[in-house]
Amino acid sequence: MSEDRTIDDLELSALVSSKICHDIISPVGAIANGLEIMDEESDESMREHAMALVRKSASTASAKLQFARLAFGAAGSSGAEIDLNDAERVARAVAESDKHTLEWDGPAVTLLKDKVKLLLNLMTIALEALPRGGAIKVTISGGGDETAFNLRCAGDKARIPEEIANFLNGGAPVNLNAHSIQPYYTILLAKAVQMPLEITAGEGEVLIKAAAGK
Repeated sequence: MSEDRTIDDLELSALVSSKICHDIISPVGAIANGLEIMDEESDESMREHAMALVRKSASTASAKLQFARLAFGAAGSSGAEIDLNDAERVARAVAESDKHTLEWDGPAVTLLKDKVKLLLNLMTIALEALPRGGAIKVTISGGGDETAFNLRCAGDKARIPEEIANFLNGGAPVNLNAHSIQPYYTILLAKAVQMPLEITAGEGEVLIKAAAGK
Protein backbone atom coordinates (compact mmCIF):
# COMPACT_ATOMS: atom_id res chain seq x y z
CA MET A 1 0.00 0.00 0.00
CA SER A 2 1.26 3.40 -0.95
CA GLU A 3 3.20 5.48 1.54
CA ASP A 4 3.66 8.42 -0.82
CA ARG A 5 0.74 10.57 0.27
CA THR A 6 0.18 11.43 3.93
CA ILE A 7 -1.80 14.18 5.60
CA ASP A 8 -1.80 15.54 9.12
CA ASP A 9 -4.43 14.74 11.73
CA LEU A 10 -6.30 18.02 11.25
CA GLU A 11 -6.70 17.53 7.51
CA LEU A 12 -7.70 13.89 7.97
CA SER A 13 -10.38 14.73 10.53
CA ALA A 14 -11.70 17.59 8.38
CA LEU A 15 -11.98 15.45 5.25
CA VAL A 16 -13.56 12.50 7.08
CA SER A 17 -16.08 14.90 8.65
CA SER A 18 -16.86 16.29 5.19
CA LYS A 19 -17.40 12.76 3.86
CA ILE A 20 -19.84 11.91 6.67
CA CYS A 21 -21.72 15.19 6.19
CA HIS A 22 -21.94 14.51 2.44
CA ASP A 23 -23.51 11.11 3.14
CA ILE A 24 -26.05 12.49 5.60
CA ILE A 25 -27.05 15.77 3.98
CA SER A 26 -29.25 14.24 1.26
CA PRO A 27 -31.72 12.38 3.55
CA VAL A 28 -31.71 15.24 6.06
CA GLY A 29 -32.48 17.68 3.25
CA ALA A 30 -35.33 15.42 2.10
CA ILE A 31 -36.77 15.47 5.62
CA ALA A 32 -36.72 19.27 5.60
CA ASN A 33 -38.39 19.35 2.16
CA GLY A 34 -41.08 16.93 3.28
CA LEU A 35 -41.86 18.98 6.38
CA GLU A 36 -41.99 22.15 4.30
CA ILE A 37 -44.53 20.55 1.95
CA MET A 38 -46.67 19.49 4.90
CA ASP A 39 -46.63 23.05 6.25
CA GLU A 40 -47.70 24.57 2.94
CA GLU A 41 -49.87 21.89 1.33
CA SER A 42 -53.57 21.42 2.12
CA ASP A 43 -54.17 18.50 -0.26
CA GLU A 44 -54.34 15.36 1.87
CA SER A 45 -52.75 13.07 -0.72
CA MET A 46 -49.79 15.43 -1.05
CA ARG A 47 -49.43 15.57 2.72
CA GLU A 48 -49.43 11.76 2.90
CA HIS A 49 -46.78 11.63 0.18
CA ALA A 50 -44.68 14.17 2.07
CA MET A 51 -45.00 12.19 5.30
CA ALA A 52 -43.90 9.01 3.52
CA LEU A 53 -40.85 10.92 2.26
CA VAL A 54 -40.07 12.13 5.78
CA ARG A 55 -40.36 8.61 7.23
CA LYS A 56 -38.17 7.05 4.53
CA SER A 57 -35.55 9.80 4.72
CA ALA A 58 -35.45 9.68 8.52
CA SER A 59 -34.88 5.93 8.38
CA THR A 60 -32.09 6.39 5.83
CA ALA A 61 -30.43 9.15 7.85
CA SER A 62 -30.59 7.06 11.02
CA ALA A 63 -29.09 4.03 9.26
CA LYS A 64 -26.22 6.09 7.84
CA LEU A 65 -25.47 7.75 11.17
CA GLN A 66 -25.38 4.41 13.01
CA PHE A 67 -23.12 3.01 10.29
CA ALA A 68 -20.78 6.02 10.47
CA ARG A 69 -20.59 5.72 14.26
CA LEU A 70 -19.05 2.24 13.93
CA ALA A 71 -17.12 2.79 10.69
CA PHE A 72 -15.49 6.11 11.66
CA GLY A 73 -16.21 6.71 15.35
CA ALA A 74 -14.31 5.74 18.49
CA ALA A 75 -16.82 3.01 19.46
CA GLY A 76 -15.15 2.28 22.77
CA SER A 77 -11.69 2.63 24.20
CA SER A 78 -8.42 1.70 22.54
CA GLY A 79 -8.21 -2.04 22.02
CA ALA A 80 -11.96 -2.50 22.40
CA GLU A 81 -13.82 -5.20 20.50
CA ILE A 82 -17.08 -4.88 18.56
CA ASP A 83 -19.72 -7.55 18.06
CA LEU A 84 -19.98 -8.60 14.40
CA ASN A 85 -23.75 -8.81 14.86
CA ASP A 86 -23.74 -5.03 15.37
CA ALA A 87 -21.61 -4.60 12.26
CA GLU A 88 -24.01 -6.73 10.23
CA ARG A 89 -27.01 -4.81 11.55
CA VAL A 90 -25.70 -1.37 10.52
CA ALA A 91 -24.35 -2.67 7.20
CA ARG A 92 -27.67 -4.30 6.34
CA ALA A 93 -29.66 -1.17 7.21
CA VAL A 94 -27.54 0.99 4.91
CA ALA A 95 -27.45 -1.55 2.08
CA GLU A 96 -31.18 -2.20 2.10
CA SER A 97 -32.02 1.52 2.21
CA ASP A 98 -29.96 2.04 -0.93
CA LYS A 99 -31.25 -0.56 -3.44
CA HIS A 100 -28.71 -3.25 -2.56
CA THR A 101 -29.09 -6.76 -1.19
CA LEU A 102 -26.68 -8.11 1.39
CA GLU A 103 -25.67 -11.68 2.16
CA TRP A 104 -23.58 -11.91 5.34
CA ASP A 105 -21.59 -15.08 6.06
CA GLY A 106 -19.62 -14.73 9.27
CA PRO A 107 -19.41 -15.98 12.86
CA ALA A 108 -21.26 -14.33 15.75
CA VAL A 109 -18.09 -13.19 17.51
CA THR A 110 -16.35 -9.99 18.54
CA LEU A 111 -13.36 -8.60 16.66
CA LEU A 112 -10.92 -5.84 17.44
CA LYS A 113 -12.51 -2.45 16.88
CA ASP A 114 -10.18 -1.46 14.04
CA LYS A 115 -10.83 -4.73 12.18
CA VAL A 116 -14.57 -4.08 12.32
CA LYS A 117 -14.00 -0.49 11.18
CA LEU A 118 -11.97 -1.87 8.27
CA LEU A 119 -14.77 -4.29 7.37
CA LEU A 120 -17.37 -1.50 7.36
CA ASN A 121 -15.14 0.75 5.28
CA LEU A 122 -14.75 -2.10 2.79
CA MET A 123 -18.55 -2.29 2.83
CA THR A 124 -18.65 1.41 1.90
CA ILE A 125 -16.38 0.73 -1.07
CA ALA A 126 -18.61 -2.21 -2.05
CA LEU A 127 -21.72 -0.03 -1.99
CA GLU A 128 -20.05 2.62 -4.14
CA ALA A 129 -18.93 -0.07 -6.58
CA LEU A 130 -22.62 -0.74 -7.34
CA PRO A 131 -24.07 2.68 -8.30
CA ARG A 132 -27.16 1.06 -9.84
CA GLY A 133 -27.69 -1.37 -7.00
CA GLY A 134 -26.81 -5.01 -6.84
CA ALA A 135 -25.85 -7.88 -4.56
CA ILE A 136 -23.08 -7.82 -1.98
CA LYS A 137 -21.83 -10.98 -0.30
CA VAL A 138 -19.65 -10.51 2.77
CA THR A 139 -17.63 -13.50 3.96
CA ILE A 140 -15.67 -13.36 7.21
CA SER A 141 -13.30 -16.23 7.91
CA GLY A 142 -10.46 -17.16 10.21
CA GLY A 143 -9.97 -15.30 13.45
CA GLY A 144 -7.38 -13.49 15.46
CA ASP A 145 -4.21 -13.08 13.41
CA GLU A 146 -5.75 -15.03 10.52
CA THR A 147 -8.89 -12.96 9.99
CA ALA A 148 -9.93 -12.49 6.37
CA PHE A 149 -12.67 -10.40 4.75
CA ASN A 150 -14.03 -11.11 1.28
CA LEU A 151 -16.68 -8.93 -0.33
CA ARG A 152 -18.17 -9.86 -3.69
CA CYS A 153 -20.12 -7.10 -5.45
CA ALA A 154 -22.27 -8.12 -8.41
CA GLY A 155 -24.54 -5.89 -10.43
CA ASP A 156 -25.08 -3.77 -13.51
CA LYS A 157 -22.11 -1.44 -14.12
CA ALA A 158 -20.21 -2.78 -11.10
CA ARG A 159 -16.91 -0.91 -11.01
CA ILE A 160 -14.36 0.96 -8.93
CA PRO A 161 -12.62 3.90 -10.59
CA GLU A 162 -9.26 2.70 -11.87
CA GLU A 163 -7.24 5.27 -9.90
CA ILE A 164 -9.03 4.32 -6.65
CA ALA A 165 -8.60 0.58 -7.26
CA ASN A 166 -4.93 1.14 -8.05
CA PHE A 167 -4.53 3.25 -4.90
CA LEU A 168 -6.16 0.58 -2.71
CA ASN A 169 -3.91 -2.05 -4.27
CA GLY A 170 -0.82 -0.09 -3.26
CA GLY A 171 -0.33 2.02 -6.36
CA ALA A 172 0.01 5.73 -6.96
CA PRO A 173 -1.64 8.08 -4.47
CA VAL A 174 -4.71 10.08 -5.45
CA ASN A 175 -5.66 13.68 -4.85
CA LEU A 176 -7.31 13.64 -1.44
CA ASN A 177 -10.72 15.25 -1.07
CA ALA A 178 -14.02 14.50 0.67
CA HIS A 179 -14.65 11.60 -1.75
CA SER A 180 -11.23 9.97 -1.91
CA ILE A 181 -10.57 10.32 1.83
CA GLN A 182 -12.61 7.20 2.53
CA PRO A 183 -10.31 4.88 0.51
CA TYR A 184 -7.32 6.60 2.14
CA TYR A 185 -8.83 6.01 5.59
CA THR A 186 -9.45 2.38 4.62
CA ILE A 187 -5.77 1.98 3.77
CA LEU A 188 -4.81 3.43 7.16
CA LEU A 189 -7.06 0.90 8.90
CA ALA A 190 -5.70 -1.99 6.81
CA LYS A 191 -2.16 -1.00 7.78
CA ALA A 192 -3.10 -0.67 11.45
CA VAL A 193 -4.49 -4.23 11.63
CA GLN A 194 -1.97 -5.66 9.15
CA MET A 195 -4.58 -6.82 6.64
CA PRO A 196 -3.38 -5.79 3.15
CA LEU A 197 -6.03 -5.07 0.54
CA GLU A 198 -6.64 -6.65 -2.85
CA ILE A 199 -9.16 -5.28 -5.34
CA THR A 200 -10.01 -7.09 -8.58
CA ALA A 201 -12.71 -6.40 -11.14
CA GLY A 202 -14.39 -8.43 -13.84
CA GLU A 203 -17.50 -8.19 -16.00
CA GLY A 204 -20.28 -7.00 -13.70
CA GLU A 205 -18.31 -7.93 -10.60
CA VAL A 206 -15.86 -6.43 -8.11
CA LEU A 207 -13.99 -8.49 -5.50
CA ILE A 208 -12.62 -6.81 -2.39
CA LYS A 209 -10.32 -8.71 -0.05
CA ALA A 210 -8.40 -8.02 3.13
CA ALA A 211 -6.47 -10.78 4.84
CA ALA A 212 -3.98 -10.99 7.67
CA GLY A 213 -0.63 -12.58 7.03
CA LYS A 214 -0.49 -11.80 3.30
